[in-house]
Amino acid sequence: MSKSKAKLIGIVTSLVAEVHPDNVGLLASRLLDAGSITALDGKVMGFGDGQLDRLRSAIDESEMSTEEVGGMLVGASHAYNYARSLESVDLIWTGPSTRLVSTRRTEQALIQIIDAADANLFMTSFVVYDVSSVINALKNALTRSVSVRLLLESSEEHGGRVTIDGASIMRENLPNAEIYRWDDKGSDFMGGSVHAKVAVADESTCFISSANLTGHAMERNMEAGVMIRGGDIPTQLHHHLRALITTGVLTKLD
Repeated sequence: MSKSKAKLIGIVTSLVAEVHPDNVGLLASRLLDAGSITALDGKVMGFGDGQLDRLRSAIDESEMSTEEVGGMLVGASHAYNYARSLESVDLIWTGPSTRLVSTRRTEQALIQIIDAADANLFMTSFVVYDVSSVINALKNALTRSVSVRLLLESSEEHGGRVTIDGASIMRENLPNAEIYRWDDKGSDFMGGSVHAKVAVADESTCFISSANLTGHAMERNMEAGVMIRGGDIPTQLHHHLRALITTGVLTKLD
C-alpha cells in the first residue's frame, strides 16, 4: 500500500471516530453523488474546515476516486460504530461529585453486575464488612442458581493481612458460595495480598474498582472504577481467575 493511501485511510479512520455517524453519512452521500472533489467545497454539517481540508488533500495525493472514498467512509463508520456497540466502558465513582460530569456510584454498579449474572459470578476483595446490600444481591444470585465464587484476603489469624475475617462473614451469610484464598504465594509473592477488587459476570461484564467490599467504600470513600460490557476484557478476567483455581494458586475453603 502506498503512503498516500495509508494516509487517506488514517484520516478516514479519524473522521469516523470524531464525527457523528449521521454527518459521516451525509458527507459520504455527497461524495458518492457528486463523483467529484468539489463535493468537499463549502461546509458540511459536523465537520471542521481543517478536517475537510485534510481529507481533500489526502484524496488528491492518493488519486482515489471520490466514489471510493465515499464507500470507505460508509464502511469505516459502520465498522467503528458496530465495534463500539460490542464494548462499552462506564466511569464509576463514589465520593464528591459535580453537575459537570455524570457518574454512577460503586454500590449501584456492583449490584448491577451481580444482578446481571445468569450462570457465573466471580468477585475479589481485600477486606469485607458492612455490605448488607451486596450480600443480599449475592443471596439473590445464588437463589437464581448462579455459581458464585469469592476470592478474599485471609485474616491475620489465617496468615493473611487483614484483621477482619471476611471469609467467615461470607461463609456465614452465603453458605452455598465458593470462597477462595491465596495461600500458595511462593517466594516471588511472599508477603503479598489479595488487593484486586473486581467482579465479573458470565464472561461478558466486569467491574474493576479501587473499592473494597465495605460500607465506607460503597458510600463514603472516594473510589473510582470502570464497568466494561462486552469485548475481550471480561472474558480474559474470568478465564484468568478460573485458571488460578485450576492451577492450584487459589485454594477453596472447606
